[in-house]
Amino acid sequence: MTTTIDSRATRLGRGAPLADLLVAPAEPAGTGIVHLGLGNFHRAHQAVYTARALRAEPGDWGILGVANRSRRVVDALRAQDHLYSVLEISPSGSSVTVPGVHTGTLVAAEDPAAVVAALAAPSTRIVTLSVTEHGYRIAPGTGRLDLAADDVRHDLDPRTAGTPVTTVGQVARALERRALGHGEPVTVLSCDNLQANGSTTRALVLDFLTASGAEQDVLDWVAASVTFPNSMVDRIVPATTARYADEVRRLTGLADAAPVPAERFTMWVLEDRFAAGRPAWEHGGAVFSDDVEAYELIKLRLLNGTHSLIAYLGALDGRETIPDARAQSFVERAARAVIAEEYLPSITLPDGFDADAYVAQLFDRWSNSALGHRTSQVGSDGSVKLPQRVPAPALRILRQGAVPEHLALTVAAWLCCVAPIDGFDPGPHAAAMTDPAREHLAELARQTRGTDGLVEAVLAPGGLLGDELADHPEFVARVAEQVRTIVAHGPCAAAQAAAEAARRS
Repeated sequence: MTTTIDSRATRLGRGAPLADLLVAPAEPAGTGIVHLGLGNFHRAHQAVYTARALRAEPGDWGILGVANRSRRVVDALRAQDHLYSVLEISPSGSSVTVPGVHTGTLVAAEDPAAVVAALAAPSTRIVTLSVTEHGYRIAPGTGRLDLAADDVRHDLDPRTAGTPVTTVGQVARALERRALGHGEPVTVLSCDNLQANGSTTRALVLDFLTASGAEQDVLDWVAASVTFPNSMVDRIVPATTARYADEVRRLTGLADAAPVPAERFTMWVLEDRFAAGRPAWEHGGAVFSDDVEAYELIKLRLLNGTHSLIAYLGALDGRETIPDARAQSFVERAARAVIAEEYLPSITLPDGFDADAYVAQLFDRWSNSALGHRTSQVGSDGSVKLPQRVPAPALRILRQGAVPEHLALTVAAWLCCVAPIDGFDPGPHAAAMTDPAREHLAELARQTRGTDGLVEAVLAPGGLLGDELADHPEFVARVAEQVRTIVAHGPCAAAQAAAEAARRS
């Protein structure tokens, strides 16, 4: 969201007294990056790393930010010379910086042709993405592009080649134009929480180009001139509310209509495979590694997977924020158990990685009451997030002859939040969670008329969580049992049952 400007305060902009707030001391020399997904995460993460890089090594790495549909942030940034503040929040205090790296903004839904033109421009050397897992239009259980989705079918139509509406369609059509035009190389860099996000993005783009009938010369050019590095991104960035704007004004005397709150912790690990150069992101603290996959799994499972469990249990317990949820002893016990017993054993850690220190840091981050990260925000889009987090570690344990009790609890709590059976009220925080499969899940709940039928349908081959969990009836039964426990006795009782079952196994 954006906030209302206080007429008594000085509006944030290039003419405001920014003093030492600006991270990049001067405007970028040009625009070398186009970013799709102008949300809070991009503005508190990649943009900050880019600002720090430009402070150390100036260059033409300004960012053209593209919002998908909403123009609220775009209007706010345009009114502020494309400046905004990042409010870093911790229990010990807050601080404000202004990245200062955006050179322009677009709204894709209003001008898709301009987006394709910007992506295809020879001056664009990096395309970055933070469009959430849902934005990639991956078919459930396949890892491939959902060619049956209405918006993907729209983009594949030759008549709409210049005005695609999906992220993959925009990137693919722009690459096709580059290949048939000036042929300048480019890097496409995903900054989303997808396992092997670069390789996944490449596969989706190639799926699109193949389905659209792209010429072989285009496919050959993509193979030779476009890189898709894998990356891992990590920073907790809650939604903007009026209190954050008030805090920025208190600390700086400036009125910002688009402030971004964030925790102090930030991490970015990526492969150093760039076809046309890059900013000196290492000066911003980025880590370049050939072992990104291990860092990805650490993030997706230990942080993201456990974060989801905390959010679902907390929301069902009536807790508005993650710190409040984590403070409940049954939630903390479940979170520690899923990490130690189910997620951590599924990962081969990078050399020298201190797992104990990382886990301790996670619980500190989840305890940041000053940040106020909402359970409804963390719990949203579970149908897209959980397939990245649950099946692989769950299958590992199931193949060993045991049941991953807390992963079953994660799935059960998610279903209780977004697909509650008739007569069960999951509470306002669960009701506030958004999910692209919510209507589909509600229809399944109506059709199956019972907990067992709903769980079987969700875990069936070709369902939302892939093909293989259905081969393990003990897991399906345990998820259904946990759903019944939550409905009858609440999330605390379900977490206790999971702990007791785990001790017996």
